Amino acid sequence: MGLKRVIGIFFDQYPNERLDLFQAFPALKQILQRRKLHASIRTIGDVVFTFIILSGLFGPQDPHENIVIFLSWGLWWPSMVLSWFFVGRMWCGFCPFPGLGRVLQRLGWVRYRPVPRWLQKYGIYWAVFLFAVIIWLEESMGIKESPRATALLILAILGGATFFSILYPLQAWCRYLCPMGRITGVASTMSMTEFRPDHSICKGCTSFACKRGRDGQRGCPVYLGAFGVTNNLDCLICGRCVSLCDKNSPRINFRSPFAELLISKGRYITCSYIIPLLLASQLARFMDAGILKAFEPADYSTVYRMAMFSGLLLFWFVMTVMFLKLGAKVFGTTEDELFGRFSPMVPVFVPTAFAGELVCRLNYALHEAQFFFPTLGRQFGLDLSSWEFHVPFWIYPLLDLFLVISSVAAGLHVLHRLVYGDFYGLVSPLRHRLCELLVYGMGATYIILLPFWYAPI
Repeated sequence: MGLKRVIGIFFDQYPNERLDLFQAFPALKQILQRRKLHASIRTIGDVVFTFIILSGLFGPQDPHENIVIFLSWGLWWPSMVLSWFFVGRMWCGFCPFPGLGRVLQRLGWVRYRPVPRWLQKYGIYWAVFLFAVIIWLEESMGIKESPRATALLILAILGGATFFSILYPLQAWCRYLCPMGRITGVASTMSMTEFRPDHSICKGCTSFACKRGRDGQRGCPVYLGAFGVTNNLDCLICGRCVSLCDKNSPRINFRSPFAELLISKGRYITCSYIIPLLLASQLARFMDAGILKAFEPADYSTVYRMAMFSGLLLFWFVMTVMFLKLGAKVFGTTEDELFGRFSPMVPVFVPTAFAGELVCRLNYALHEAQFFFPTLGRQFGLDLSSWEFHVPFWIYPLLDLFLVISSVAAGLHVLHRLVYGDFYGLVSPLRHRLCELLVYGMGATYIILLPFWYAPI
């Protein structure tokens, strides 16, 4: 397939076309099949996270003397956010949080029971709630300035993953409760890659080894199996099914980043909660950085900060939910005979939510990267002050404007494809224009609030 065709796929000129990356790059498939290599990469992650936890708990508590802050909030978080667009949930396949649980399961220190129905049905709500708590703690309690608090947050997530590994087989935490996994899954609906089986091959399978495992190898850690993957929300792309399937069904495809947004149409409840929460948290963070902190009393307390940011977050969450509902009402149709009820504006605003999170994380990473080497030196008794560098201020607004404007253009494209695709003739030109105004309005809100975000820079 030529470069021109690949570019055409990316920009949605061939909506139903995919490029099989296993066929184009056989080494990629071999990497996923080599489980020892996969385990080695996971081990490196385990070592890094162990260092972060120990250094956070017992190292210097001055954020200018401990690199844990930058490794966690300036390197790990931005890297994970960037990975959503390129490799979907592949980060989850190497995530260190389930590591201790896997060890305990191999040792037999477990008390297995079936995954309960309440967890399968309501886990999604708890995952969204836990993600909201992380954002709230991050901003209202200054976790990003405290090595110990950062380590305790990581320990809390590690503890949850380990506890559920003892109670239930495989990785129930990752499938149903992990807040990081939920946001990663939603953002991955806009990924340029997808992990999918060839369902025509799967129909003739009788062993289902990809889900059940075989020859001492464990099956899918999140109870899916390759044949059960229909979107990017739940599959960890850990590669187990690639080595277990003898029919060559699993593959990683290159696709347009709009493909899944147009297919899902906001049907999944995960997206319906995560997207307004993401939008709200970003707008709240922008205002908090430049407005609330500017008017904070000199003797403010932690309770005051928590109350103010909580009010701001709640306000914007209500506003974004109402905004999405207004968009659905303006769109005019929210139910289809084939796939039932859907939320038409959710896929339209996924690009904005993704871009907003990039703005928050990349700005922080760029700002803190300047001081990484001097901080490293102070922590280990070295003089690395000469290694400090300066990021020109103009880079921040230029990068942010590019991300926000690109997300508005992407949202308008998704809206156009919905109106003139599956819902052709059902959405009038007037309704289409009004929906476009809502997209412009959200983009304008981001651009208006962005200057407040630069106050601490």
